[in-house]
Amino acid sequence: MSGKTSLGNFFEDFSVGQKLAHATPRTVSEGDIALYTALTGSRFALNSADTFAQTLGFPSAPLDSLLTFNIVFGKTVPDFSINAVANLGYAAGRFGHAVFPGDTLAADSTIIGLKENSDGRSGVVYIRSCGVNQRGQIVVDFCRWVMVRKRDPSSPETEPVIPELPEAVPTAELIVPPGIRIEQYDTTLSGSDDFWEDYQVGERIDHVDGMTIEESEHMMATRLYQNTARVHFNQHAERSGRFGRRIVYGGHVISLARALSFNGLANGFSVAAINGGRHVAPTFAGDTLYAWSEVIDRLTIPGRSNVGALRLRTVATKDRPCNDFPHKNAEGHYQSGVVLDFDYSVLIPRRG
Repeated sequence: MSGKTSLGNFFEDFSVGQKLAHATPRTVSEGDIALYTALTGSRFALNSADTFAQTLGFPSAPLDSLLTFNIVFGKTVPDFSINAVANLGYAAGRFGHAVFPGDTLAADSTIIGLKENSDGRSGVVYIRSCGVNQRGQIVVDFCRWVMVRKRDPSSPETEPVIPELPEAVPTAELIVPPGIRIEQYDTTLSGSDDFWEDYQVGERIDHVDGMTIEESEHMMATRLYQNTARVHFNQHAERSGRFGRRIVYGGHVISLARALSFNGLANGFSVAAINGGRHVAPTFAGDTLYAWSEVIDRLTIPGRSNVGALRLRTVATKDRPCNDFPHKNAEGHYQSGVVLDFDYSVLIPRRG
């Protein structure tokens, strides 16, 4: 057979400091926004209506922050995730310039750490990925770590390098869109009159609504993000795998949890940072997702009296409503049914 195709990179193919430019640039369109809305049900006004966005100083409705994240993430998959066992976690994610229909996104990544697993069959690759628009402006950058199979378990062990990553993105590094006019923020149109001052540290919000994931929907979402990981789209290959079926892409689970959070956090109009997070358990078609959020911190943004930030922990569960449902037991282990524990920061209007 021809050697023109690729079997993907294995753990041995990576080295600390290595940089990879990812294929393929992607020009986003209003169709991407419409499809993302159809797949997630997201209702945040800023991303839903040009008229609402324009009252805040935007030229039109920008892409949802997590649609931008998932498109950039998808670019990295062919280089990192074809031979992955699991995506393990996220940290140090920051959103920069807003993305609008007509913008073209590209991505590159740098290996910042490596650690071989004790069984010698796989290792953890630590990656910093960066997405930019056609002007070279950063739209999102983030760190993640992924477990990748070794090509040859007998190959020499790699010297471990584990990067130091922050617990949370510093408040001073949160980017507020320049020229935003919060004084014209319409709470009737946004769907809530709860502002920054109305949330308390430690408060828990049950988002109440549930959403069942259909097989066709998670497959379409994976294709929307151009995510080529076979665990998400190749049922023939996965039938003989660990679970016997395709796994829902974790970034899509994050997007669904964010969409569910509208009920209780409708004025958290933009995701500003991904502080950390992990996919606790796999999600499959037919599962019904619920979510609740805890306010970890209420952040004052330097020089801004009209915009603040909430640091949130959003926990998603499957087939188990979240009312008074602790995500961990007395021993500190995740409860059965928890699929996502996501730590992130959102921008939210202040009363001024």
